[in-house]
Formats: sequence, structure tokens, C-alpha cells
Amino acid sequence: MFSKFTSILQHAVEALAPSLPLQEDFVYHWKAITHYYIEASDDKAPVTDTNIPSHLEQMLDILTQEEGERESGETGPCMEYLLHHKILETLYTLGKADCPPGMRQQVLGFYTKLLGRIRQPLLPHINVHRPVQKLIRLCGEVLAAPTENEEIQFLCTVCAKLKQDPYLVNFFLENKAKRGDIKGSDVEGLKEDLSSPDTGQQGHMGVGQEGHVGVGQDDPAAFSSSPAHEGGASALPSNSSSNYNLVSSLLNLTKSPDGRIVVKACEGLMLLASLPEDAAAHTLTESAGLCDLLTGRLTTFYQALPQSMDPLDIDTVESVNWGLDVYTLKEDAAAFTGKRALISFLSWLDYCDQLIKEAQKTAATRLARAVRDHFFVPVMEPQLMQTSEVGILTSTALLNRIIRQVTSEALLQETVYFLLGEEVGPEAPASVAHIPLRHRLIGHCDHLSDEISIMTLRLFEQLLQKPCQHILQNLVLRCLEERSYTERRPPDERDEREHMDNGQPHDAIDLEEDPLFSDLSPDTRHSSPDWFSCSPQQSVEHAKHDGKTEVHKIVNSFLCLVPDEAKSSYQVEGTGYDTYLRDAHRQFRDYCGICQRWNWPSVPKPLETCCLDHPFFEGHFLKVLFDRMGRVLDQPYDVNLQVTSVLSRLALLPHPHLHEYLLDPYINLAPGCRSLFSVIVRVVGDLMLRIHRVPDFTPKLLLVRKRLLGLEPEVLSVDHVTLLEGVIVLEEFCKELAAIAFVKFHASAPASP
Repeated sequence: MFSKFTSILQHAVEALAPSLPLQEDFVYHWKAITHYYIEASDDKAPVTDTNIPSHLEQMLDILTQEEGERESGETGPCMEYLLHHKILETLYTLGKADCPPGMRQQVLGFYTKLLGRIRQPLLPHINVHRPVQKLIRLCGEVLAAPTENEEIQFLCTVCAKLKQDPYLVNFFLENKAKRGDIKGSDVEGLKEDLSSPDTGQQGHMGVGQEGHVGVGQDDPAAFSSSPAHEGGASALPSNSSSNYNLVSSLLNLTKSPDGRIVVKACEGLMLLASLPEDAAAHTLTESAGLCDLLTGRLTTFYQALPQSMDPLDIDTVESVNWGLDVYTLKEDAAAFTGKRALISFLSWLDYCDQLIKEAQKTAATRLARAVRDHFFVPVMEPQLMQTSEVGILTSTALLNRIIRQVTSEALLQETVYFLLGEEVGPEAPASVAHIPLRHRLIGHCDHLSDEISIMTLRLFEQLLQKPCQHILQNLVLRCLEERSYTERRPPDERDEREHMDNGQPHDAIDLEEDPLFSDLSPDTRHSSPDWFSCSPQQSVEHAKHDGKTEVHKIVNSFLCLVPDEAKSSYQVEGTGYDTYLRDAHRQFRDYCGICQRWNWPSVPKPLETCCLDHPFFEGHFLKVLFDRMGRVLDQPYDVNLQVTSVLSRLALLPHPHLHEYLLDPYINLAPGCRSLFSVIVRVVGDLMLRIHRVPDFTPKLLLVRKRLLGLEPEVLSVDHVTLLEGVIVLEEFCKELAAIAFVKFHASAPASP
């Protein structure tokens, strides 16, 4: 009570006293602090019982006022005094010793406010960045220390300053050398210096003399006062052995039990990761422990998840942004088991993703590779490769959610490399042994468990929506580069070979001879513009007359695939072909925006330049999709929906070879090859044989369609439901492919004059 009264009385006297010049006032407050250490006899009294906090605040106010009265960038006498007499060094010493108790908090607050309030650059001064670096080392030393709040405010202020002037980070990359910082027991020696006759002058506290106890002796190589270092030009080489104490202190504070401290520490790390300096990026990722923090916590949170979770819960749990995770344990427990652990994992994944997204390019690459090497490979891969169906389903659902959430380019690339490998060359039927995970995941698309098949197909659909060229190159495009799926022999040789083909012509011949498709004349195969064309370009006159005819024939060939007795959409309102046009237009526009920067060709590669050495292999991914499509009449409805959804996404891609292979009914297929159209033709042929075996086929088909649309209650059971649902999916898929072909043609066709 007495100390508070003294402080109030002092403020009243200062207010009534005539105003002094700013420098004299500044020196007065500093001397008042130093005199405390000369006169005080009780080192145990807390600093809040003294006038030190008030004097420090007055010093800050004076420095702020002085800067406001001067032109921008001009250093006033008070600031010169603070720098020349190394006041920050002295305060660091007092703060480290925490004398009197609570002094460290006051010093941290003074540093934070000084750096935050003063606009002119202070960190380039050796008498600022040197004590700042030393004070940084004190932060995070003790877990849950009473000074944690002040420590994190100070560190984040330094990070913000470095964000404004990134080159200054070079002052905080410290060579690994023995330091001579003073110990807390050296305060007695400090008190002797305070009582020297020239206190407050040039030799104030002895800090004007290098090597004195009040200075702290750092390796001169770590802190150089040369002009080159002051300008940030003396960055440590990337292979030097250095400490990044600012990162180390922030990493320590991420272990705090106080969530607010953890979030602020993570924010500071993100700021540092975004700095463009190469030496800082190297030290950040190679020797500062940041990679261990990211991957270690990902592993911890992932391993805390239940072994079995409902994929729907994983898919639908609310999006989580790191640092904004507000929850109550009761609500989480009432939702589903493991929700709290799942949100914690997704929240930390979001932080990793955002950090890598903001990081300097080299740092981002290394951090993402660390996530792949220390989390994906050792932790997730065994879960995906296991034989337990429950475990496969849960881990695949989690992987699907991870892929959906990742937005940073570097982390997405490493995730894709982990799943698919880095190969982009031609794929052979037996080329899967060295990429077991890719092979296993593609195999899961045709798993005995329909749930696993659906979840894995969703995983690949999620991948196909990501802006990563390697996904498409690895899964499909590398198999289509040489267009070896097309027949290259002259017509005469082809006819002769077909007669010698043991009576088993390939799918393209079946299509031409099938009376269902007799109206689809092959004469128009060579007349569509740009990448929509599958053949050499014709003359301008020919394209002008026949271009639209070609696209209409292509559209009609898909719309006419399903026989009339197997169609039911025309009897239900709102299920026509035109409903797919709007979606196809929007989705194709989105895909074009993604693929535009990949420099895909606009027309197919000329056949005369294609390599003929290897027979065509459609690739493991397309093979499993075609196999599944070929069984559309015998598979569950949900499986069929997912298979056709993946195929339609592939068909939307604006690559000429993929378009030709999936959407051109008139392509001359090479012997033994199949295309999407030929697969559907086979299914339709099977359907026509089976229609006659189902009594009242058309009424039952219409009833099933209305039930799927929710227009009819499931009162009576209907036999052959799987077949009927498959027919409905087949009809809708053909309409979707027709809409995609139509939209792609008009998007590529030149505007009319």
C-alpha cells in the first residue's frame, strides 16, 4: 500500500513540476531505475512494489513522443542515449536475473513495446539486435512459466519486424559457438557498476566497455557490427552450422498447456517460414526442429484416432481451421466416438498445410517432403496396406479427407508421389511391383467389399479434382501418349487382317456391323475441329459444312446406345439430356481453368510421329474402371454411380488423346483394344439379351426409377432390382457423355464471324 501511495505521489509531483527537455527527462527516469539497485536492500520485494514499471513506461512514452516530433527516419537524442549507453543490454541482464522478482516480465514488455511503437528500424543496430537475440534465448526455457504471455508477445513482435524487413533475419542466425552470457548470480557485480561515479554517462553500468559483465560476451562471428552485416549482406551460407534461436524458442512455446500461447507460437513460426532468405529457410528446415514438430504431432494425433470410424462421420465432420478450434467434450461425445481426436488431427493438418503454403519455396519443399517421409510412409502406408477390411475402410476415408483438405502445392505433390509414385513413363501390365501402394489402391477399386470399392473410387475422384498434372499423367495420360490404341494399317491391309482374325473382330468392327448403329456413318470420322478431332484436319470448306454434323452424330451415338425399351427417363419430368448440359458446361470451364497452365496440346499427336514399338496398354487405372463399367448391370447402384462419376470426370478433361479415347465413337481401335464406347456397346448387347428374360421389364424399370427419385414408396418388392438400377445408370451415363461431348465441341469451335 505504501509503495502504491509513493508511486501516485511521484506522478503528481512530475505533473506539477516544470517540463524538462525530453533527453533530460529520459535520463532522469533511467537514473531512477539504476538508483534502485544502488539503494535497495531487499532483493525479494516484487518489482510491482517499486517504481521501475512506471519509469520504464515513461521512457517508452518519451521515445514515442520524440519520434513523433522528428522527421521520418531521424534518430533523436533520447534514442541515441538508449543505443549509445546500451540500456537494452542492461535491461536484458536484469531480466535474466529476474531481479527484483518479476523484472523479466517488465523487460519483455519494454522490448515488445519499444519494437512495436517505434517506426524507425531498430534491429539493424548491434546494440538492439544483440540484446534482443539474447532475450530470445530466455523465452521458452521453462514450460508454463509465469512469463509465457510476455514471452510470446515479444517473440511475435520480433517475427512481425522480420516480416517487414526480411533481410534482418540474418542477425538471428547465430553461429554455434560458446557464449558468455552472465549468470543470475552476477547481479551483485552489476550493482557495483551501478554505483560508479560516472553512472549514466559514457561508461554507464560498464556497458560501454566490451567484455564487461554487463554486456555478455558473444562470439564476434555471430554478431558483426560491420556495415555489410548491418545491411543484411552477410547472410550465413546455407551449409554453415547455425542456431535459429527465434525458431527454437517458438517451438518450445508450442508445448505450452495454454492453447492461446500455442496458437501465437504457431503464427510466429508461419511468419518465419515465409521469409525469403535462403539461409534462414535452410536452417529452419534442417536444424531447427520444425519438421519434427509438424510430423511428430501429425503422427500423435493420427495414432489417437479410433481404429474403426464411420466413413460418413469422417467425410461430414465440419471443416476445421487451425487455431479456431472451439469445442465442448459433451457435444463431441454425443456426436460420435473419436470426433475430438479427428478434429484435433484435421486442425493440425490444416496448420501444416497453411504453413507449407506460406513458406519460402525451398522450405516448403523440404517441409512437405518431411511430412511424406516421416508421416505418410511410416504411419499411413501400413494402415492402407493392411488386410482388415474395417481398417482399410477407415484409413482410406481418412486419406480421402486429407486429400480434400490439402491446398498447398508442395504438400499436394508429395502426397501424390506417396500414393502414385513419381513415374511418368509408359506403363506396362506388370509394372506395379515397385509401387505397391499405387497397385493396392487401384486394386481396391474392384474390391470384394463394395464399401471399400466405393471409398477408393471416391479417393481417386478427389485426386482428379486437384490441380496437379502428375495425377493425370501418372494415372491415364502416359498410356495414351503414342495413340497406340488406334489402328494404323491402311484400309486394305486392315480388311485382309480382319478376315484372318479367326472370326473374332474387335469392338470397332462390331460397332460398324451392329444394326443398332448402322446410321452412324464412318464417313464423318475425320471432320471435327481442334483437339475435338481425332483425325488429320480437313480443308476449311469441309470443316465448315460438316463440323456440326460430326458433333451431332457423336452426341446421337451416345444417346442412341440404350435401346428404347430400356429407356425410362422420358417418362419422368426433369431427367432429360438437357439437364446435363449446364453441369457439363460449368465443370468443363472449371477444368479448363485448372489445366490451362499445363500446356496440353490442342490436337492429337500425328500418327506418323507416334512410336510403334510397344502394344497398347490402357493402364491399370483405366483397366479397372472399364472392367467395372462392363459389369454395370450386375453391380450395386452406389458402385455404378461412383464408377460413372470417375469416368465422366476423365471425359471432361481437355486433353485431345483422352477425349479421343473416351468420347469418340468412330475411332478405329487397334486389335485387342477397347475404348469407353466399345465397353458400353458390349454392355448394351448383353442388356438386349436380358431384357426378354424379365417379365414387364419397362413398367418395372419406370417404377425403380421413381423409387430412386423418391417419387414412389417402396411398398412392393421388385425382382431384378440390380439389373434395373444398372440400366438406369447406363442410360443416365450415356446422356452425360453426350452432354460432355457437345459442350467440349462448342468450347473448342471457333466463334462464327
